[in-house]
Amino acid sequence: MKGYGGSILHVDLGTSTISKEALLDEMVQKYLGGAGFAVRLLYDRSRPKHDAFDPSNPLIVTPGLFDGFGVPTGGKVVFCTKSPLTGLIGDSVMGGSIGSELKHAGYDAVVITGRAKEPSYLLIDNDNVEIKDASDLWGSTVPVTAEMVKEKEGDVKVASIGPAGENLVRYACVDCDDRQAGRAGVGAVMGSKNLKAIAVRGTKDLVPHDPKALLDLNLEYVNKMTESSAYESDTKYGTGEFLEWINADRGVFPTRNWKEGMFDERKEIDPYHWAPIYMKKNKACFSCSKPCGRLFTIDEGRFAGLAIDGIEYETLYSLGGVCGTGDIETVAKGNEICDYEGMDTISAGDAIGFAMDLYENGILTREETGGLDLNFGNSDAELRLLEMIAKREGLGDILADGVKRAAERIGKGADKYAVHVKGMEPPAYDVRGIKGMALAFMTSTRGACHLRTCAYALELTGKFWKFKDVDRFSSEGKGEEITDMEDLVVLYDVLGVCKFSRGYFFAEGFTDVLKAVTGAEISEEELLRTGERINNLKQLYNLREGMTRQDYVLPEKITSVPIPEGESKGHLVTVEEMNRMLEDYFIARGWGPNSVPTREKLNELGIDF
Repeated sequence: MKGYGGSILHVDLGTSTISKEALLDEMVQKYLGGAGFAVRLLYDRSRPKHDAFDPSNPLIVTPGLFDGFGVPTGGKVVFCTKSPLTGLIGDSVMGGSIGSELKHAGYDAVVITGRAKEPSYLLIDNDNVEIKDASDLWGSTVPVTAEMVKEKEGDVKVASIGPAGENLVRYACVDCDDRQAGRAGVGAVMGSKNLKAIAVRGTKDLVPHDPKALLDLNLEYVNKMTESSAYESDTKYGTGEFLEWINADRGVFPTRNWKEGMFDERKEIDPYHWAPIYMKKNKACFSCSKPCGRLFTIDEGRFAGLAIDGIEYETLYSLGGVCGTGDIETVAKGNEICDYEGMDTISAGDAIGFAMDLYENGILTREETGGLDLNFGNSDAELRLLEMIAKREGLGDILADGVKRAAERIGKGADKYAVHVKGMEPPAYDVRGIKGMALAFMTSTRGACHLRTCAYALELTGKFWKFKDVDRFSSEGKGEEITDMEDLVVLYDVLGVCKFSRGYFFAEGFTDVLKAVTGAEISEEELLRTGERINNLKQLYNLREGMTRQDYVLPEKITSVPIPEGESKGHLVTVEEMNRMLEDYFIARGWGPNSVPTREKLNELGIDF
């Protein structure tokens, strides 16, 4: 098939060995690209039950299949490794240009192993690949690192880590073009390898099977996007444009470490308030026709000169609502600290909200916080603690390991306040009032995640794709729903398409673009079977790494404490509901009761190695 670079690049930083192998037909036919290639390579090339910071743990970078072909919102790239936060698969998707550049350099995947003796960066210049000294870059913030690499190498695309990655903060991220592979700690794995950056220059042609058909389809989807009713609000107010709806109309905006489902002090952090004041222009991901990013600037006051790409909905939650902070300038400053230091805003904010909850309940003392008054809403303490996490100072050193490990280290009943699933802190959807999402949190292979199903869109509106009249307060029928949504949504990560295009691209719509790019006629049913195959292989990897049925547990705040007020008042997910939904899911998946795929199911999917 056309559409591929044709090679997999292998780099061993410990031995300075660089090699290439041809992309095999079996990989293409069964896994297509992106997240599919990533999980297969991780399964094949990693040593079972190794520590995430072991040099043998591979860091894998895989562009989406549509990368480099101008497909609207089709510029996503996957960073995949064993997560230092969860000990499970850590696959994180980024909207930066490095994926397309890799395809133009001739590579469909890069597999990086080993640990460099000194700080290094990797230069991929078409067929020329070098490991270069980065001693002068070590300690630099993310934007400074990118600038310095470009000064050295010229017109290259740069993915880099900040000090948080160097200090092995377990939720450190990788940045490219102000976009992040944010979740699961892929930046910490880069840091553990003494790898500061990856710089890529690709100038080779990518020729689709049918250029005319591809151009026509691209224009068709651009028109669909720009003519839709959601286009104006999404581009004007960004991903946070539905904050008020989530908060007031649905009552599922997690607040003060999930004590509440509504944030009364939300006015200033609502984009309808701050966008007209602080937003200067739109910023799009690479190859995107729907620019939901914004250049947010502060011109005066104590944060004068701040300029960031943001603020996303999840960050409005994690550095706003979950910490009880209603000041948008504080949230913006916290966003800047995370971007510069290279940290996931979701996990960082959740960790601080957790610490504030412990402080207000007398589990953490002022002496243990280093003198910080960690009451909810203390914006100065929040910003200081973000810096401490990035540097692993004091309490920040404990929180840098994530709330699960932090609760274990703190003791004194701290686990009662630790909100996570499988070790990953959750995003901004109070699943006590969205029960399908509660199941999605449990079944997500990387821990609590909204992006492995996007079921929040289905549950909160009641309809999406083939589903209609869905009741978010009911726990019935969720197993099949979440199974089907997982198999659909992973295709976006395979093809490199943004999930915000899901109103325009479904599996059926992908088939025409696939044919124009590759020449292959793949049916909707075959595509969804590919998604199922990939999700089963992710499960096999996690089982191999030690995950058991006991890891599918929601935190106590979700199973024992009802939402106290608002449109979802009184709702929670009981332990009985949790277990029943899981049983339904395992049945829908064709797995045994302990979450192990049956041999029959694996044979059906062609997973026979």
